[in-house]
Amino acid sequence: MIVDLPETSTNAVAKKMVELREAGGAVSLGRVLTLVVVADRGEPTEAAIEAAIGASSEHPSRVIVLASGSRKGESRLDAQVRVGGDAGASEVVVLTMQGPLADQPHSVVTPFLLPDCPIVVWWPGAAPENPSEDPMGRIGKRRILDASKSAHPDTVLERRLAGYSPGDTDIAWTQITHWRALLASAIDRPPHSAITAVDVTGPAHSPGIDLLAGWLRGTLEVPTTRQIGSFEVRMHRPEGATVLSIDQNGNAVISVPDKPDGKVAMMHRDLPVCLAEELRRLDTDEIYELALRGAVQMAAEGAAS
Repeated sequence: MIVDLPETSTNAVAKKMVELREAGGAVSLGRVLTLVVVADRGEPTEAAIEAAIGASSEHPSRVIVLASGSRKGESRLDAQVRVGGDAGASEVVVLTMQGPLADQPHSVVTPFLLPDCPIVVWWPGAAPENPSEDPMGRIGKRRILDASKSAHPDTVLERRLAGYSPGDTDIAWTQITHWRALLASAIDRPPHSAITAVDVTGPAHSPGIDLLAGWLRGTLEVPTTRQIGSFEVRMHRPEGATVLSIDQNGNAVISVPDKPDGKVAMMHRDLPVCLAEELRRLDTDEIYELALRGAVQMAAEGAAS
């Protein structure tokens, strides 16, 4: 069920949510967290809502979407409430703020936060430079960003590191989870000789590939290069390189000297899958921080050479 509430107030929206919950028999007691989705003017919200609904099968949540509209004119709040089949295992409230109210999202969202539940803040589009100091970021135990949506992908990771605080994470990092798992498996396979250097090749301006290279650099503590081209990770060993690449069918291929190639079918990790993975853990992702530092150090070294 979807109910629109134009020119409303937070009190009226809260009452309507209670009415719909009682009428439909839904309760909020089973919600495991509050997911706050922050979208600026002109950023699409429907894809983010669908991703949150998709992730709700694993993480039943109250999803609060804050959409900032025009800052001209008088303050106005338009709302939409989704429950039942239109909200999956969650309940969704979309709050569109106009006028001066658009600069006060923290005051609008407060009445809808579930008590005693962790709060996750997600910026599906452009994110603030310092998320933990942002008025919305300060209320979140975890803050989810998306470096791939930055208008300046060549410097986004440097800026992410400069504004990093424990609890920050990134969809671009989650998208490479399977690649990291394959590489960790390849490292643990024979031969067990030391890796002396790593070359990571991938498209330019790809934060995910940059983070993958940074993770390898920080984890293995060996010289690591980031090159432009078709995707490939080449880990050098005395007896030859262990190589991870992609074949023409989109399968991951692991090549080891004197052994047959191993192939793994790779599925596309869409936004709901990545969001669900991010919501599984609310503690500090120290490995993401390590990858972020490694990626920025590599970029600095490349610029200096």
